[in-house]
Amino acid sequence: MNNSKIEWTDKTWNPITGCTQVSAGCKNCYAKKMARRLHAMGNPRYINEFNVTVHEDLFEVPLHIKKPSIVFVCSMSDLFHEEVSFEIIEKIFDTMKQANWHIFQVLTKRPERLLEFSKEYKIPKNVWVGTSVENSNVLNRVNILKEVQANIRFLSCEPLLGSLCEIDLENIHWVVVGGESGSNARPVEKKWIIELRDECKRYNVPFFFKQWGGWNKKKNGHELDGKIYKEMPKI
Repeated sequence: MNNSKIEWTDKTWNPITGCTQVSAGCKNCYAKKMARRLHAMGNPRYINEFNVTVHEDLFEVPLHIKKPSIVFVCSMSDLFHEEVSFEIIEKIFDTMKQANWHIFQVLTKRPERLLEFSKEYKIPKNVWVGTSVENSNVLNRVNILKEVQANIRFLSCEPLLGSLCEIDLENIHWVVVGGESGSNARPVEKKWIIELRDECKRYNVPFFFKQWGGWNKKKNGHELDGKIYKEMPKI
């Protein structure tokens, strides 16, 4: 596992790497750019560049990290990608279940596969499951996620690309919001963020505002109306 610069987690663990695009939020995928760079540098983990690759030798790594940590699973992939079998996913979940001193965050753009898996495999209490919701075109992901029996269900509204004013946060336990970063960043409107913040207040859901995004992250910062929102679910 590697220490992470992502503000809402401690470490990343990538037993799977590689993915394919499924919706608008994938257009400027940071993981794809990073995989291409690591491939060019000769990193053996990225010999297949951004094609889906299973790294079975990494499956049990969390068991050897004794300090309790919050771990983002597959920051360089989607654990529930169609090319990853349920057999492989089950092995990874078995590790998370055994390493119960850690909290694992599993984020997917394929909540329908997560739901299917969860009907046969009980999600451990130390595993948070989430889905990405970048605009209203993928709001159906929220309803699918709500059907998953899990201790914590969360949404990543990053990059936020449109209004989610029709979102229903009942039975959602955490929301992360952020604008897109990088040289080709698409704009985020303040009202979209305010809508989500207010909806979180309405449902008493922790609200984490990561960034405004844009080319210069430090300049744009992460204050919303002079306040920093770094709320997390109770651990």
